[in-house]
Amino acid sequence: MKYRFLILIAALMVLTSSTLFAQGERKDKTAVTYEEIYDEPYSVNKLFIGLVPMYGELFATNVNAGFGVDAMYYLKDKADFHVQYRKTYSQKFYDFTRELASNQSSVDNRSAVYNYIEFGGSYHFKDFEESSKTKMVLYKNSYKGNKWAARVPLHAEVPCKVRKIYAARLGGIFWTSSADLGRILERQGLSNSDLKTTSDVSLPEVEMVKIDGVLKTNYPVHPFTNITSTGLYVGGSMSWIRNVAVNFDKFEEGIDDGILTAYVDILIAPSLKIDDVVYTQKDANGDRDVTTTATYSVSPVKTKMIGFRVGMDGRFNRQLGWSYGGEVGYRPTFEKAGFYALIKIAFPVFRTNLDYKVESFGK
Repeated sequence: MKYRFLILIAALMVLTSSTLFAQGERKDKTAVTYEEIYDEPYSVNKLFIGLVPMYGELFATNVNAGFGVDAMYYLKDKADFHVQYRKTYSQKFYDFTRELASNQSSVDNRSAVYNYIEFGGSYHFKDFEESSKTKMVLYKNSYKGNKWAARVPLHAEVPCKVRKIYAARLGGIFWTSSADLGRILERQGLSNSDLKTTSDVSLPEVEMVKIDGVLKTNYPVHPFTNITSTGLYVGGSMSWIRNVAVNFDKFEEGIDDGILTAYVDILIAPSLKIDDVVYTQKDANGDRDVTTTATYSVSPVKTKMIGFRVGMDGRFNRQLGWSYGGEVGYRPTFEKAGFYALIKIAFPVFRTNLDYKVESFGK
């Protein structure tokens, strides 16, 4: 009986919703006419420079967020080049491992600031144009304010050209970061005792420390270190470029000037430099005994020099606009600490065609 009742209720809901949709047909949903202003996907600007006020990166080695610069240059229809730089706002906001080290580190190593530099280029081995369509939102100036916020906008489908680019990518990557070595040792099935001096003395597991004047015994020795990666990436990408504008009858003009690129890269870091741990033991009073300062090798710690990423980058062909991007993958770093996911937004993005030549005629 219960099942019949539920089926009856579901049937009534479907009938009611279909009736409401039929009655709620919008009166302003009529055909529109338009006139093409331009449709030139090859007439995009050459240089884009964007300021990144905010990026966020969920990185297993060091969660971080900050600011940066992102620049892109198009060399006709042959190639494009890009440069990006990112760093954290500060230690507290948001360089997670560096802040953790300032509160918990038992070693003498100075924690490195997170910095990331990338530069590279793409060779367009196939750059062509084909017919497509784009959706444009229909907007009137009378829709401003609350009227527009409470409105479900109509859109029109407009035929246009789309430029597609298949490219091969190559570039270099350099980054440096602090790292929670204690957590990495645990993930790899190691411990402090695996870190040794040249005299085969292991890093202690516990120590005596004085916290707020109170002496505590068997306090865990928490090691931190820094990692510097110098490497490259090689991969491929596909880009879609639209640059079309139309003039709608009874509506404001519509524009689609988006440049979207999807890419897949293999990341290779031949150089992964990890700082050895410098540690000073404590005496019976919990004070540092500088005569015991020693360097402990991190050679037992495993690293991975090969990774990958999948990403997307978008921008707009405007005098002043914005851009966005994101990627996910496994970065060459400590073993079991390479996963990362990144999202970034650039605003403002300045663009120019780098064409300042004008014609001149003799009188």
